[in-house]
Amino acid sequence: MADLDKKPTFLENVDMMVNDTIDRIKIDPNISKILKTCRSVIQLKFPVKIKGEIEIFHGWRAVHSSHRLPVKGGIRYSTDVNQEEIEALASLMTFKCAVVDVPFGGAKGGLLIDPKKYDEESLEKITKKFARELIRRGFLSPARDVPAPDVGTSQKEMGWILDAYKSSRPDDINHVACVTGKSVDHGGIKGRLEATGRGVCEALKEFFRHPGEVKKANISNSSLNDQKIIIQGFGNVGLNSAKSLFATGAKIVGIAEKDGAIFNKNGINIIELEKYKQDKNTILGFPNTEKIGTSSDLLTYDCDILIPAALENAITLKNVNKIKAKIICEAANGPVSYRADQKLKDRGTIIIPDIYANAGGVTVSYFEWIRNISHIRMGRLQKRYEEDRGEVILKALEKISSKKLPQDLKNQLVHGANEQDIIASGLEDTMRVSFQEILEIKSMHNLNNYRMAAYAIALKKIEKSYLELGI
Repeated sequence: MADLDKKPTFLENVDMMVNDTIDRIKIDPNISKILKTCRSVIQLKFPVKIKGEIEIFHGWRAVHSSHRLPVKGGIRYSTDVNQEEIEALASLMTFKCAVVDVPFGGAKGGLLIDPKKYDEESLEKITKKFARELIRRGFLSPARDVPAPDVGTSQKEMGWILDAYKSSRPDDINHVACVTGKSVDHGGIKGRLEATGRGVCEALKEFFRHPGEVKKANISNSSLNDQKIIIQGFGNVGLNSAKSLFATGAKIVGIAEKDGAIFNKNGINIIELEKYKQDKNTILGFPNTEKIGTSSDLLTYDCDILIPAALENAITLKNVNKIKAKIICEAANGPVSYRADQKLKDRGTIIIPDIYANAGGVTVSYFEWIRNISHIRMGRLQKRYEEDRGEVILKALEKISSKKLPQDLKNQLVHGANEQDIIASGLEDTMRVSFQEILEIKSMHNLNNYRMAAYAIALKKIEKSYLELGI
């Protein structure tokens, strides 16, 4: 446990949250030791010739738990990345997968780099070299270790990693499954790009389906659409969280980015803001919004729901007393420090934890991996059958009633589920069932917050897996 006289690291924050849960529920002591340790970490330093000059790059890949294979976790490109951060994120991936019943272990990777300093050709060379180094050491394969995009990476980098793996392992018929988060053209799946953000929305929707839980938040209205929402971050996760919530009718009053923040108490049109950012490369100056000095300043504004969707430790002892939100939904990994979490809990603030709230990404990554392993598009076998059955039902209804049904109803009846429909349904079901499980174990063990309940679920599932394996 961290010395309380100094600021805990990200990894120490995660460990303390795990320790608190272990103290409340019965876990095999030997399993506890395993879960507090990364099983393997590789540190890489490799050369790449860029514009005629050799540069040395520094990267890591950490595997926290391999109780299920393959292990799963993104690769981030950042100038702030370090081994301890990668280990912390790998452990969160382990718990996250367990909470939403995705049969993966947890991993994470990182490369110490500012991707904006390199052109696309150079970045491709660096990425492929990093991938080959991981492949050679057994840290990248469809059966053992499957990366995905993270901070600073995207579909593009995943495509390069896929190409590097295919070249290194040409006989592996499952090579497409070596990464997830790829473009659809390279074996990706529709819906993966926005999955984490959509999962955040589904988590909030499910929370508001439980009036008893909503009442505990001390908010005046019981509908999600009646809440004032602030989102920190307008990258992939923040943007898609905002778009999904906006599509449901929710009022988003503030958006924060690295270069500043904007606020409008009457709500911001997210679709228009997305277009504006694409054109201007900033959210600042968006019409009918007030400019806020910094991203951290907006966190302290009055709102019902705060969604930190940027990096870890956005809320710490420095600003926790200024946080006014009744509900915090953690779209980022570890956005609330351990000590800040304790203060918020004591104050009665509801926190929907990261290992549940942002699990939409790994959930749909799992669907993509299954699709790649099975070599068949989801929905391909049943779509036309469902449409034909719908036609039969439609004709029967019209024959019985002697009336023509409205066209929109006809369309619904004869619609066969395509891949996007199946993915959306699977994601919604996962988030709904997982939250219900959190409520169940929270009640069973008399736990006082969702974070501890989510960790309890994860720890018990992983414990069972290890014990069954004889470890």
